[in-house]
Amino acid sequence: MLTAIKASSLLRRLIYLPLICLSQIGIAQADSHLSAICSSDSKTGSEAHYQLIAQYPHDPEAFTEGLVFHQGQLFESTGLLGASTIRKVDIESGQVINSLALPNRFFAEGLTALNNELIQLTWKMGRVFIYRPDTLQVVRTFDYPGEAWGLTSIDGSLVISNGSSELHFIDPESLRLIKTLKVNSKGQPIGGLNELEFVEGAIYAIVWPSPCIVKIDPADGEVLAWLNMSSLSPIVDPDWRTVLNGIAYDPVKRHFFVTGKHWPYLYAIKLSDING
Repeated sequence: MLTAIKASSLLRRLIYLPLICLSQIGIAQADSHLSAICSSDSKTGSEAHYQLIAQYPHDPEAFTEGLVFHQGQLFESTGLLGASTIRKVDIESGQVINSLALPNRFFAEGLTALNNELIQLTWKMGRVFIYRPDTLQVVRTFDYPGEAWGLTSIDGSLVISNGSSELHFIDPESLRLIKTLKVNSKGQPIGGLNELEFVEGAIYAIVWPSPCIVKIDPADGEVLAWLNMSSLSPIVDPDWRTVLNGIAYDPVKRHFFVTGKHWPYLYAIKLSDING
């Protein structure tokens, strides 16, 4: 007999399946395309390497959509209808320190910090939530047209992905589109851009549904390096519901935190192209 928690988790995943509406052909094509990026003999940019620093517990029920490290605290956005939250997480124990559930009609996506506020996207619902980091109290909301996946901020602008090969730079006050950045590697567009993090002059993006992180030049969209995280995945035979999908950066220790949807672990890693 299923426990209440497992039954609830199963129900949420069943609800999620028809929302995605991905054909098996589409997934296969995406995997084939992405294998060229993450393969060891890829010519699509330089290869980055990582050093595993630490492994921490992570809530395996968390359908991770966004991760950000802000003022010494780790914050996480989790998705799925009826299960979307914003939460403050204790890194060492994996315990949720504070959490706020979104209304059931919202499917949460990317998360970033800007001007000492936390900003959280929703998938196709057109609503953006802004919170106080200390209490997770909603400060205000605004509407954003179109689909929204990953989120970061650069020089006061919001940068939003939508699962394509384009990143949209948005003025957070006027919501005006500042520019569209087309991401490519040797002239080939890199689609599936999801979770974003801006670190030391470059954009890091998780490429869905793959174990790949790409480092992007924000000036011209060229992929500068790629990182294959497949050896880090704790999930055997991962599918698109358990893929890598959380990336945050600690500027003091100069390492990344990475995790994935329903992953039981959060990892601290250092990248060779940043840390030498």
